[in-house]
Amino acid sequence: MGLQQKVMEQLKLAMKAKDSVALESLRAIKSALLVANTSGGGEITEDDEIKIVQKLVKQRKDSAAIFIEQGRQDLADPELAQIAVIEQFLPEQLTEEEVEKVVVQTIDSVGATGMKDMGKVMGIVSKELAGQADGKLISTIVKRKLA
Repeated sequence: MGLQQKVMEQLKLAMKAKDSVALESLRAIKSALLVANTSGGGEITEDDEIKIVQKLVKQRKDSAAIFIEQGRQDLADPELAQIAVIEQFLPEQLTEEEVEKVVVQTIDSVGATGMKDMGKVMGIVSKELAGQADGKLISTIVKRKLA
């Protein structure tokens, strides 16, 4: 079953349960997928769907961080709640240790020696772990290993 069908099923359940947070989150996913389908000139791939969902999660994390930084927990809480709903549609995320293993293997395989090789390593690791790890986490680990 595709992501769009899963979202539609969850949307129906959220409507029946009158869960406003889930409804808002699921409608955001549905809307983003619809926009991608209509603007892309064809069907979007599963990888594209994952990227769209990751983008939605990132937007909410960024918003929540800003709200928390400004002392507005009342605005951050709905964002955090939406993250929990949206993340259900992402593949299982790898732990920091698992990401670190992949980074170390990639550094060894390409012979990276310093920060000048960061782009090369990031490109390979990001492709390999697409949808399974946050880009910020990957970047942090690569920087730490190459420094």
